[in-house]
Amino acid sequence: MSAARGAGPTAITAPFDDFDARPGSATSLVRTVVGLFLRDLGGSIASADLVRLLGAVGVAEAHARTAITRVKGKGLLLADTVDGQPGYTLNPAAVAALNRGDRRIYHYRQQGETERWCLVSFTVPETQRDARHQLRKRLGFIGCGTVAHGLWIAPGHLAGEVEGILDDLGLRSAATLFMTDPPLVAGTLAEAAASWWDLDRIAELHRTFLDATADTLPPGAVQDVLPAPGAPLGDGAAVDAGATLDPSAAFARYVAAVDHWRILPYVDPGLPWSMLPADWPGHAAVARFDAIRASLEGPARAFAGS
Repeated sequence: MSAARGAGPTAITAPFDDFDARPGSATSLVRTVVGLFLRDLGGSIASADLVRLLGAVGVAEAHARTAITRVKGKGLLLADTVDGQPGYTLNPAAVAALNRGDRRIYHYRQQGETERWCLVSFTVPETQRDARHQLRKRLGFIGCGTVAHGLWIAPGHLAGEVEGILDDLGLRSAATLFMTDPPLVAGTLAEAAASWWDLDRIAELHRTFLDATADTLPPGAVQDVLPAPGAPLGDGAAVDAGATLDPSAAFARYVAAVDHWRILPYVDPGLPWSMLPADWPGHAAVARFDAIRASLEGPARAFAGS
């Protein structure tokens, strides 16, 4: 890798801009491939190799190059020379955001019935209207719900992410965070949750993921294993070691599944069972992703490394 670059690390304006890309689009797949594998590959990759990886997931070369340029423009990649060829290096400023993303994507965090909640109270003057809009947008993107105008709620473990957003937007002095026991409401918590979060939209995203990944797992792999009601979700899948796929097929299926999944652990706050509808599709979606990861992640990473 050459040390000569056109410019040094540039700031990532907001990792949440990524959420505007449609799953399955060339731009979304570039971000998914980069986020999944570039750190494993030493942080740099030749342009031709990145195009080949995208080709393995069905992105035509012309579309791949256009999407790579678009992602580079967002600050995720820096132009570089890799083994004497034109290529890209992961922007060091993006590494922390990608590491946070790993924790969300691979370790679905469900709020316990008695765990603490974070209330976010803020007042942003009209002179900072744009910042206020960004604050609301980004709080929604990390799974916060709206209790009232200027009062948001999130699982307590998200308090650090909330503070990071406030700092990033220069609004820390405009907000106060309260850590509290489960809220007391006039009706049921399930009724309150339905008014604080757009559960219909989140449920539809889960159903879309389940539809998109219906044929992802190979024959012989452990399929969806749903936990008992009230049991914790995430990291619970086993896999049949005899389930095999061609490495390129495993790579393509795994990338496509992660591309459809990776937004869900952000917008879904991981509410306790008691706050969700009885037919909540998120439980099946978490089980499906766990099984896909257990079956396909290893072969996919081996293919990318080869």
